Amino acid sequence: MTALIHEKVWFDRTSYNDAEKNYYESLSKVQTIPVSIGNSSLASEVAKARQHIKNSLECMDNVTATLAGVPNTELYNKLNNLEKENTNLKKAIDDLRKLVLGLQSRVEMLESGPSRVIKPECSKTAIVHEEQDSDDGVDLFGSDDEEEGAEAAKLREERLAAYNAKKAKKPVLIAKSNIILDVKPWDDETDMAAMEAAVRTITTDGLLWGAAKLVPLAFGIHKLQISCVVEDDKVSVDWLTEEIEKIEEFVQSVDIAAFNKV
Repeated sequence: MTALIHEKVWFDRTSYNDAEKNYYESLSKVQTIPVSIGNSSLASEVAKARQHIKNSLECMDNVTATLAGVPNTELYNKLNNLEKENTNLKKAIDDLRKLVLGLQSRVEMLESGPSRVIKPECSKTAIVHEEQDSDDGVDLFGSDDEEEGAEAAKLREERLAAYNAKKAKKPVLIAKSNIILDVKPWDDETDMAAMEAAVRTITTDGLLWGAAKLVPLAFGIHKLQISCVVEDDKVSVDWLTEEIEKIEEFVQSVDIAAFNKV
């Protein structure tokens, strides 16, 4: 034995063999677990999951059925309110239709009825116009066949004088115009009150100045908008604008904003 001390001999081989055998046996036990046990566990889990899903669906069906049986109070109230409003609107439309039909019938009756009675004042005016027309239509020179003597000539002169006197009493219609002028200054530092006073100093026969106001243009600049009434035969619009533009200290330009016959 002493001679074999330095030799490499494996005396514990049997122990290592037993250990290796036990190791492989343990591995074989783990690998040889019955498949049926694993399959049965998986099947039970799947069955549990299916049952859980089924229970959940049945619960949702019950909740849906319960909600379907209970009316939605807010929605129901809104529907009732809409129905009431619709009824009120229909009633209002029917009332308006009846009112329009009634007014239409009254208008038709008035149009088909007798003409309005002429007021006494209107009748007097008509009589005066008729008299004037009849006077205008008088044959001032008599008939061509009638012999014109001294009396006929005298009568003719009297009628002619009366006709001329009546024509002279009639008022002469004076044509007038209402004009609104836009008077623009040079800048925002122009004294608008002084400019208005200068414009109103323009006076002539047939010119009457009216109201005036300041109208904003831009960048703090205002224009003077002033109205006036002129007699067409006495005052020319061109003359008036030229006279205003002569006020070069304040006025840059003049435009006609409105022109109406009076």
